[in-house]
Amino acid sequence: MLNDEHIELRKSVEEFAREVVAPVIGDYYERCEFPYDIVRKMGAMGLFGLPIPEEYGGMGGDYFALCLALEELARVDSSVAITLEAAVSLGAMPILRFGTDAQRQRWLPKMAAGEILGAFGLTEPGGGSDVPGGMRTTAVLDGGEWVINGSKAFITNSGTDITGVVAVAAITGRREDGRPEISTILVPSGTPGFTVSKKYSKVGWSASDTRELAFTDCRVPEENLLGERGRGYAQFLRTLDEGRVAIAALSVGLAQGCVDESLRYVRERRAFGHEIGHYQAIQFKIADMEARVHTARLAYYHAAERMLAGLPFKKEAAIAKLVSSNAAMDNARDATQIFGGYGFMNEFPVGRFYRDAKILEIGEGTSEVQRMLIARELGLPA
Repeated sequence: MLNDEHIELRKSVEEFAREVVAPVIGDYYERCEFPYDIVRKMGAMGLFGLPIPEEYGGMGGDYFALCLALEELARVDSSVAITLEAAVSLGAMPILRFGTDAQRQRWLPKMAAGEILGAFGLTEPGGGSDVPGGMRTTAVLDGGEWVINGSKAFITNSGTDITGVVAVAAITGRREDGRPEISTILVPSGTPGFTVSKKYSKVGWSASDTRELAFTDCRVPEENLLGERGRGYAQFLRTLDEGRVAIAALSVGLAQGCVDESLRYVRERRAFGHEIGHYQAIQFKIADMEARVHTARLAYYHAAERMLAGLPFKKEAAIAKLVSSNAAMDNARDATQIFGGYGFMNEFPVGRFYRDAKILEIGEGTSEVQRMLIARELGLPA
């Protein structure tokens, strides 16, 4: 059950999404333009600080509050939702979880206010799901500074005008068994040797920022190490477990948006003498869509509940992410079919939903990776 604060938050974000985001986001999407004005207003609402303690400028809420906000935003648009998700769960949370107090004081207040965005530099052009095996980025200590060389791919929020820092995973040595020692280093935007490419031309999430990053003899102070040396991969695994719950919430929002738009449309569109909602074929399709949303929402609620209670939640997060991303993709396809030719037009939200849904089965761990995690948690061989 949601408490009173969660209910009030969900209501306020729903109103914001409907009244502020919905009327303008289509134009941003068509222009592939980052919605700075919307982000500024989200910052003023405190959305970027939802799970950040008050001592660091946040709202002092919990991670579930962030998930509720993501769901309501994604009912209208996923570009705005993923900007918030990446900024908080991938940008701010690693600093909150693993950073020193000095690092938290430096970065979190501005992140919580939405004045700057953080990014999560893990994926590499040749890596994909095989993070340790595919990592080529290195960092070497030299005279009290980390010297970073390498590149990252598909990094959200990494090249906006308000991006402040990127947490970069890099190989900082080799263990006795030959495996890479991976550490996380904070690299402020504008650091010499840190180059941000032009924006990708993407199928969806067109109003969000996604870029490739390059590091060429990029130097940052030794104290920019985030957490313990050699613990970078473990840190990011924890971050990804939490992030999967957030992506599940975003996916549920998109799936719910497909139901919302379809219900509106079938009461307006007439064919063969009736509103098309009169026909059982349409009714059954929408009933299936609603069932998917309901099931997926319960899955991410359960994962979030275990996470907040301090219980193991890796399996539940993987289930939530798998079920929710499938629901988003299936509902987007069905909504597009209900809308017919209009569903193929970008002026209708379901056109955006269809374009945005597929990445949810890929980002923060593919569906295949989620199945692998679930199988391992059930005790099946790795």
